[in-house]
Amino acid sequence: MNSTTSTPDEQQNAKPGNGRRKAFLMGLFLIVLIGAAAYAAYYYLHARWYESTDDAYVDGNVVQITPMSTGTVISIGADDGNRVEAGQELVRFDPSDAEVRQQSAEATLAKTVRQVRGLFSNVDAYKSDVSARRVALEKARSDYNRRQKLAKSGAISQEEFAHAKDELASAQSALSSAEQQLNTNRALIDQTDIADHPDVRSAAANLRQAYLDSARSRVLAPVSGYVAKRTVQLGNRVQPGTALMAIIPLDQVWVDANFKETQLRNMRIGQPVEVHADLYGDDITYRGTVESLGVGTGSAFSLLPAQNASGNWIKIVQRVPVRIRLDADDLKAHPLRIGLSMLVTVDIHDTDGSALAEMAPQQPAFSTDIYHQQLQEADELIARLIRDNSAAPTQAAAR
Repeated sequence: MNSTTSTPDEQQNAKPGNGRRKAFLMGLFLIVLIGAAAYAAYYYLHARWYESTDDAYVDGNVVQITPMSTGTVISIGADDGNRVEAGQELVRFDPSDAEVRQQSAEATLAKTVRQVRGLFSNVDAYKSDVSARRVALEKARSDYNRRQKLAKSGAISQEEFAHAKDELASAQSALSSAEQQLNTNRALIDQTDIADHPDVRSAAANLRQAYLDSARSRVLAPVSGYVAKRTVQLGNRVQPGTALMAIIPLDQVWVDANFKETQLRNMRIGQPVEVHADLYGDDITYRGTVESLGVGTGSAFSLLPAQNASGNWIKIVQRVPVRIRLDADDLKAHPLRIGLSMLVTVDIHDTDGSALAEMAPQQPAFSTDIYHQQLQEADELIARLIRDNSAAPTQAAAR
């Protein structure tokens, strides 16, 4: 009898075990089938219309504060974490040298205006002199013509007639000299007034530069925001372009989401976005829109870009940065910081938009006008000095 042959009792005991295993496998198969069907339904009805990534971080403008003139730091107006407003003083330099140069430039402009005013007065004087010389010439010519007739009739001597001729020549020479002097002085002021005279404009430009140098001894905040990375210290002798601190306007931050290249097929500018910050968790949702899609992968713009033509090549799925503009009200209610981790989900239902920008910007993306105010103040000072030194003094003031 074969030892592997089962007895009838063993075969009867094995049947219930085989049935339970078959039932378990069938149930497992059904669960997998239902799960696959549920996932397929979820994908086709919902998931395929959304692209998500957790490779996303908050980014924004880091405005470096650098001086435009050399100076020694005597005051620091803000420290890391402080809120500052546009135009607020951040750093002050010792203003002594700049103020001395400005005072010298003011005096030079005032002196130049008075000298130019003298040129205009000289022209008026030479005009009067030319008029007087013309009258003298007419008188000398009349005397010469009368004596010429008398000399022919013998009523006067030839000597007297010669004197009349000399006086006429002298009057003609004096008129020519006066006209030459008038033309010479008129050439210095032709087609100008005092404010537009080249000498005045040159002195005004020197004063404008001196005023700006003096104003720049106060380093101002170009934008409103929060101070970060302060490196300047009291007593530092800093040069133009030295980074003193940075200002970050947290109301202008955005999110840079790095999507895989396979996720960008249906992504378009203007599509709605939901963003969650690790800082606040899933309870807080930021609304946003796709502002732009990158024009290159991250590796293409890295410090050491990949050299795929070297032969030692492994294909890696690339990522492309996508900029997400956040809703201003959401940012105000729940402030973010530069560098925070974010979870981004883009709704790609609407694919009518463009993948790349089609129009050039119609206005600056960011701007400041605090430096224009300094130039305006300089121009007002120049106009006042020219006005005060152009006016003729009153009789009482002259005495």
